[in-house]
Amino acid sequence: MSVELNLSEITRNDNTIITVGSFDGVHVGHVKILSTLVNKAKEKQCRSIVLTFEPHPRKVVSKNYSLKLLTTLDEKRELIYKLGVDEIIILPFTHEFSQMSSDDFFKNIIIDKIGIKEIILGYDHRFGRGRDGDEHKVRQLGGIFNFDVTLVPEVKYDDLTVSSSVIRRELQQGKIKSTTCYLNRFYSITGKVIEGDKRGRLLGFPTANIQLPDADKMIPANGVYAVKVLIGKEKYSGVMNIGNRPTFQETENIILEVHIFDFEENIYNKEIKVEFIDRIRDEQKFNSKEELIQQINRDKATALQILTN
Repeated sequence: MSVELNLSEITRNDNTIITVGSFDGVHVGHVKILSTLVNKAKEKQCRSIVLTFEPHPRKVVSKNYSLKLLTTLDEKRELIYKLGVDEIIILPFTHEFSQMSSDDFFKNIIIDKIGIKEIILGYDHRFGRGRDGDEHKVRQLGGIFNFDVTLVPEVKYDDLTVSSSVIRRELQQGKIKSTTCYLNRFYSITGKVIEGDKRGRLLGFPTANIQLPDADKMIPANGVYAVKVLIGKEKYSGVMNIGNRPTFQETENIILEVHIFDFEENIYNKEIKVEFIDRIRDEQKFNSKEELIQQINRDKATALQILTN
């Protein structure tokens, strides 16, 4: 059973195997690091600890950088918990914290407050002010403070190294199948169903409009998608539109709306989860309501074929 602690609650114990990182997306590369952590801890009868940050360091260090996240904090927690980590520590990443050197970070936090027997490093992990804390630096510290260092190599898919930035780029282009491979699960969004203008109902295709709890959550490219929708413990098939509704009065904000097949319940204010299975087409403007209805019927048939297969 995983436990989340802040730094003041942690009990120092040198029988600790630790890894440090943002882990946005908890993709296949991250899973390899985290699985190595859990397996090493079991083998050596140590506790396993993930030290991560909130908010994402890049949002603090590069204030003009618009970073969309693959996982909200809640989603990241849940995915890490499922891998069997003993303890998660979430450090508040402030501007003051960002100025700490790699030596001070390691000595003041990992050595003095947590304790360490071994650290699991991703192949490209860096930390500390100026990102000067690399593998070479950690191995030097390991020699001084008597802990082991295990480096986990990159994970590749079709000769491309899997990373959070690569997945963000794929989602920006609506490339759902490759994203699924990089994550080893379907990319998803979770949000509350809110009142819309009920235009879909007038067309014969009622939709649930979704409001995301985190404005920084990454949304796939505008378009139409075949999706699975989780409501409570039940999962349904559906088709989702992401965009500005150009056929009607085009909106400035992106609207997320999903038509759930064979579903008529009232789910306003309920939380639902949408998993993206595949992209069907770009969003487009139609000349008439009838033309749009015909296309929605085609989209629904395409989605059913994708979801059945």
